[in-house]
Amino acid sequence: MNATWWAILGTAAGCYGLKLLGLSVPTGLLDRPVVRRFATLAPIALLAALTALQTFGQGTHGLVVDARAAGLAAAGVAVWRRAPFLVVVVVAVAVTALVRALA
Repeated sequence: MNATWWAILGTAAGCYGLKLLGLSVPTGLLDRPVVRRFATLAPIALLAALTALQTFGQGTHGLVVDARAAGLAAAGVAVWRRAPFLVVVVVAVAVTALVRALA
């Protein structure tokens, strides 16, 4: 077995261990308001950070503002206008493609 398979098996074991650890947490701890608030807000913050990194990141160095930023801005406007999710995605893709075509 090569190093890739050891990494896959180690990752799988780690994920299983974390899942088992999560199941063994006492319910009293999960009922605390601070824990509930963290569990509600953490995925939103992580998704926002991932979106910002994928939009403005350029490899391992620096930041860049290009067509992706225009698509993200257009998606933000569509969300603000309460458009359905599919419309938000189509607007973002269309604006990004239009900016790339014009540049």
